[in-house]
Amino acid sequence: QVKLVESGGGSVQPGGSQGLSCEASGTIFSINFMGWYRQAPGKQRELVAGTTASGRTNYADSVKGRFTISRDNAKNIITLQMNNLKPEDTAVYYCNLKTIDTTTYREFEYWGQGTQVTVSS
Repeated sequence: QVKLVESGGGSVQPGGSQGLSCEASGTIFSINFMGWYRQAPGKQRELVAGTTASGRTNYADSVKGRFTISRDNAKNIITLQMNNLKPEDTAVYYCNLKTIDTTTYREFEYWGQGTQVTVSS
């Protein structure tokens, strides 16, 4: 059983900063990807930022230069530092983990419960 526990989130004014954290625990196979998605009301869930097993990071164009993802491999924790937040960043943010069993090559995907980020004056 794999569990993703998210922390952070809340309300912030435009231009402000906020951090999100996600810790994965349980029986975790080889991690392929760990990252953050978000879903705003009436919109599809979209990738915000992620990090692969090789350490490569990728970001949505809308957050490049403002958001930074980092990962503690030893503790299976990722953090998302969000700076210069804009109202359009308002959404529920979900932690995502993709793993693979290297003996069977079966892939697994897990989601956190989501945490609300609201950017408003």
